Amino acid sequence: MIQNKAPGKDVSLEDMAEKFPLASKKNNTHFSKFDIGGITFGDSLIPIMAGPNMVESEKLIVETAINVKKAGAHFLRGGAFKPLSFPYRSDKYTETREEGIGWLGVAKKETGLGIITEVMEERYLDLICEVTDILQIGSRNMQNYPLISAAAKTKKPLMIKRHFGASLRDWLGAAEYALYEGNEKIILCERGVTVPHTHRDSSRFLLDLQVVPAAKEITHLPIAVDPSHATFWRPWVTPMSLASVAAGADSIMLEVHPDPENSAVDPLQPIDFDSFKKLMQSMDKVAHINGRHILNV
Repeated sequence: MIQNKAPGKDVSLEDMAEKFPLASKKNNTHFSKFDIGGITFGDSLIPIMAGPNMVESEKLIVETAINVKKAGAHFLRGGAFKPLSFPYRSDKYTETREEGIGWLGVAKKETGLGIITEVMEERYLDLICEVTDILQIGSRNMQNYPLISAAAKTKKPLMIKRHFGASLRDWLGAAEYALYEGNEKIILCERGVTVPHTHRDSSRFLLDLQVVPAAKEITHLPIAVDPSHATFWRPWVTPMSLASVAAGADSIMLEVHPDPENSAVDPLQPIDFDSFKKLMQSMDKVAHINGRHILNV
């Protein structure tokens, strides 16, 4: 059983009993396991979600879906509605919105891959739910509780990304809003936190891998990691992906693009198809050390 003492700096036993009882572990062996489109989360498989930051065109997203599936990915990720940091748009730096959701649908039909994409506003839930298998709540909306509650009510699985300034306590509180609506298929995703030093001028965040084992001491929910957004630097994606698997991550989200340097959004972080294929094989080897796997066995 959980020891009778505060489990961490940010979380107390009172929190676990009264603030987020649904997200809290009941004992040391309590871990959720659930199926999404034939893929099991929380078991020996570590599902991989891969694709571009933005759904730029039908051709690009279908090509990406074909290639990431061939390399062993389990879900296609791609943003049609994007929380871009500033309101200004251009022909390249923009959103494809409803059209992009349609293109994700084409990619799903062509490859059979499940889809994960971000929802930013409740009014688009019905449209997005027609295509997606997992609704992503982005880091900037982690404490948009009305949006989380509405998304949870669709009964679609949710992945809640940790805000870059959020404590573990805050993060689990956000998950509780989804669980409170009766939606038990909730994934938590670490995607980097704000710190004074990030080792590069271009890097905005630092990947908090310590939160993976820390969260697993407190919650039964699967913990995913997004090394692409966290590092914001292509050469660091591979080592931090391998480290994420070694740390016990239950899923990995990666940004993959056919022409990374010309990606419409955040061109510093995507990896290409060949690099992704090699990374999948390397992550699988690391996973085997922990008695898990990524590629089909």
